[in-house]
Amino acid sequence: MEKMSVGLERSDGLRATGAALGLFPNAWRALDALGVAHNLTAVYAVRKKAYVTDVATGAVQEVSLMGNNSTSHPRNSIRFSSKPISIEAQGQEGPYAIRLEDGTVITTKVLIGCDGVNSFVARKLGLTQPVNSGRSAFPEGHGVREHVLQFVDVGKRGGIVPLNDKEIYWFLTFNTPKGEAMTGDPEQIQKQVIENYAKDFPPIYAEVVRHCDLSTLNLAPLRLRLPWDLIFGNVSKGNMTVAGDAMHPMTPDLGQGGCSALEDAVVLGRHIGKSFIDNRRLVPGAVARAIEEYVKERRWRTAWLITGSYISGWAQLGGEGWLMKMFRDVILYRFLFKRLIGIADYDCGKLPLLDDQNKIQ
Repeated sequence: MEKMSVGLERSDGLRATGAALGLFPNAWRALDALGVAHNLTAVYAVRKKAYVTDVATGAVQEVSLMGNNSTSHPRNSIRFSSKPISIEAQGQEGPYAIRLEDGTVITTKVLIGCDGVNSFVARKLGLTQPVNSGRSAFPEGHGVREHVLQFVDVGKRGGIVPLNDKEIYWFLTFNTPKGEAMTGDPEQIQKQVIENYAKDFPPIYAEVVRHCDLSTLNLAPLRLRLPWDLIFGNVSKGNMTVAGDAMHPMTPDLGQGGCSALEDAVVLGRHIGKSFIDNRRLVPGAVARAIEEYVKERRWRTAWLITGSYISGWAQLGGEGWLMKMFRDVILYRFLFKRLIGIADYDCGKLPLLDDQNKIQ
């Protein structure tokens, strides 16, 4: 299949945004379908167990976890310094004229917005802005055992994830006090974590935070798209749609943000690829129907991922009131948690196979 696509990137080079990407079984299946899983398995080991510590009681629960891809892009397939300022449809189902900040106009048959939580394409589709979850996160990028460690306390949840023998990722999620300004200064963030937010956590957590590289430390409010906006809103319009955080930003409590974005790539590629195979070329009406099938397949799953992630975080950070404790200990942990964790045991399918004679027209 001849590659006739280009990615528009606002910055002037490849960026490392966010902190880390957790890959659960569903993400590995998607990476395998995309043909790039081997790039990561050679570098990062699979973590098979996690230990969750209740800071208040000291109880430890063991959890089984079993159940940089720019090098994979074709050369010149990413156009840097390309900030879009307008999108104009030249027909009901495209093509679309994308006007960039530098005056360049790019015309495309299919437009897929993978431009994150503040997606320009999502706004064009009419999706509402993601809302603040009321929580914030400190993500960071050793001698630490090869297991995931998680610490849960009232209103906060922290974790340590060894990436390899030299790198470690730590995070802290907490309920944001209303009206309290959050500073983005790395030294102040580090100090607040050690002396305030995580002061009751086991010593290993403070030790990791104390020795972290401050240049990799950041603070960000956690935002999500309201699930009913996905269910009832316009996620596509003709040959234009969104994927990843542009479609379904969610809180990180189930670690499914990046995983679900990889699922999107496979599902969207499968439907558009099948349309191309059936028609031997990209036909606007057929591509629009393929995108509708993609949205239909992803709409309810991603709405459930958003809901499950938020409920999981809300219950674990929700406080010590008797009603919240009953919901967390009886309903969440006994009945819902296994189903929520089961979200990761999902197979998004494979990409269609094309012969060497297929070329996009």
